[in-house]
Amino acid sequence: MSATPAPAAHPPLTGGARVLGTIALSAATFMNVLDSSIANVSLPAISGDLGVSPVQGTWVITSFAVANAIAVPLTGWLTQRVGQVRLFMASVLLFVLASWLCGLAPNMTTLIAFRALQGFVAGPMIPLSQTLLLSSYPRAMAGLAMAMWSMTTLVAPIMGPLLGGWITDNVSWPWIFYINIPVGLLAAGATWLIYRERESATRQLPIDAIGLSLLVVWVGALQLMLDKGKELDWFHSPQIVAFAVVAVVGFAFFLVWELTEEHPVVDLSLFARRNFWSGALATAVGYGVFFGNVVILPLWLQQFMGYTATQAGMVLAPVGILAIVLSPLVGLTVNRVDPRLYASFAFLVFAVVLWMRSLFTTQTDFTTIMIPTLVQGVAMAFFFIPLVTITLSGIEPARIPAASGLSNFTRITAGAMGTSISTTLWENRSALHHAQLAESINAGNPVAMQTLDGLRASGLTQEQALGMVNNLLTQQAFMLSTQEIFYGSALLFLALIGLVWFARRTHGGAGSDAAAGAH
Repeated sequence: MSATPAPAAHPPLTGGARVLGTIALSAATFMNVLDSSIANVSLPAISGDLGVSPVQGTWVITSFAVANAIAVPLTGWLTQRVGQVRLFMASVLLFVLASWLCGLAPNMTTLIAFRALQGFVAGPMIPLSQTLLLSSYPRAMAGLAMAMWSMTTLVAPIMGPLLGGWITDNVSWPWIFYINIPVGLLAAGATWLIYRERESATRQLPIDAIGLSLLVVWVGALQLMLDKGKELDWFHSPQIVAFAVVAVVGFAFFLVWELTEEHPVVDLSLFARRNFWSGALATAVGYGVFFGNVVILPLWLQQFMGYTATQAGMVLAPVGILAIVLSPLVGLTVNRVDPRLYASFAFLVFAVVLWMRSLFTTQTDFTTIMIPTLVQGVAMAFFFIPLVTITLSGIEPARIPAASGLSNFTRITAGAMGTSISTTLWENRSALHHAQLAESINAGNPVAMQTLDGLRASGLTQEQALGMVNNLLTQQAFMLSTQEIFYGSALLFLALIGLVWFARRTHGGAGSDAAAGAH
């Protein structure tokens, strides 16, 4: 094993260089996160143009998610071999190339292949943008650096469907990929200009081929199970059962191998640190619950409240207002305030927001639906920054990319799990409520009989009247299910407050400590 001489510790950036560096890194992160959700609303147009079914079209999403989940935890190992700046630059430029190829794809098979490439090369981008940002700021301003980073990570998933829908409706779907090209090239150019002299030390580590192979197998199987589970009726499908078995067995072998390998491809020893595992777990579970609800709300609005995609997007849009306003304040003070207090406050506000949503009915108006979304911006501002600083506190400089990659991997995987679990529970509970409500439609229920008589008197046939009543039952069943999901999520956020307090309070503030590790 050979190594390059360790460079002298780089001082923080100052003035215009720091501002430009922050913008460049944030733009790359925004582009990456945006691309994980921007294609969702464009699937019908993509499937129609390429002559495949909507079900086959979902592989556009799945291929990106699977490849990305595999690549993210490799960040630490790749950084040691290539260097932080070179790896980030390669990730951004290859992402731009893959985006261009996605836009040019002549058929679905090619598009899926290029989306997988895009997802894989995107893997190191988010952890390394986090690491480079921390190294750009002095210790006292580490929280501000995380504020800049977290705003892009939180706002991009919400902007994705809005932007994707507008581009698909007003231009054409390939442009959801082409828009990455100018953003990526500008971000890459600015990053190289500022960071090329700030490269990290590299070591020619041996390739852990077995560990890498096991990672690909179990993460790929897990992501496929999560993405295809609801579509294939979960464990009633032999295919999903097979994915689950491969994921569990693969993970068990991966765990044993990586903990005994001298140069593991993923540094699992980080979980021996109390702050790392408690911070990463709180972030992952919180993000999973948050993301599951982000998916449920627009689905309910569009399918059962008569909202268009644009109107549903408008309900979600205000979430960024208070998050953007408050994030810098949180960032500037997190090194003076116990970050566990900030994180606890975030979970409490999330719980209140979801409790407010659990009170929604089919008669709730647009403004009332939007108010909790606006309040949720407060929780988002206090969520990522304290938890990131807790997670990375006290970690040695060389291990920051690995820690960032591993914590982001748990967050991304939890987001996928949150989506799958929440949508499955939503549909299963609605089916139960529909069956219970349908039992009341009988000759012994005078209100039901009066309603049916009134519908028939208006000119409807018996079948049409029953069909209309069934539609009303379905709407109410999903309303009850939506209320339960929101209420249950509120209780989960309250429970998460206890998890945060497993972390130790670091001396001098977790924000300072995290920045120290990056320098």
